[in-house]
Amino acid sequence: MAYTHYSDIPTDIAERAARVRVVVFDVDGTLTDGRLWYAEDGREMKVFHVHDGLGLKRLQENGIKVAIITARISHPVSLRAEELGIQHVYQGQKDKRACLTALVEALRLTPEQAAFVGDDLPDLPAMAIAGLAVAVANAHPWVAERAQWRTRLSGGYGAAREVADMILAAQGKAEAERDRWL
Repeated sequence: MAYTHYSDIPTDIAERAARVRVVVFDVDGTLTDGRLWYAEDGREMKVFHVHDGLGLKRLQENGIKVAIITARISHPVSLRAEELGIQHVYQGQKDKRACLTALVEALRLTPEQAAFVGDDLPDLPAMAIAGLAVAVANAHPWVAERAQWRTRLSGGYGAAREVADMILAAQGKAEAERDRWL
């Protein structure tokens, strides 16, 4: 692997990440900081990090599909997914494992070609079948101990970008990504 700021990825993680063709993210606590914000009129608000958004776009532009599987239903999630061009958005999913299984089958992939990024207990079943299970830094301890890789950044604060950069590095695409901006 060429030099990047991810040159210290453990070999087993780099091998798993090299196989990834779809990266699936939970939302609350993973793409956001986990807090739920409500306006006076009851509308829900969410805060997404711009670095994460660029990372998700970079994955897609490098041929890696991005998906969202979340237990909650939220209009801000639909808006953000549309803005980022994410076509695979599954809200209201109580069984994330079944949803991930259906997604990889629909994409004609295997679970080993999927990464799942989560932070809390409902994410564990999907993480258990994904080829690369990632916990964000602020994940519940039971989730963190079952992940193969853990981000340094917390959900909502660049963790998704960290995952994207690591996967691109493991696939030998990071330097080209950097150079395209120079």
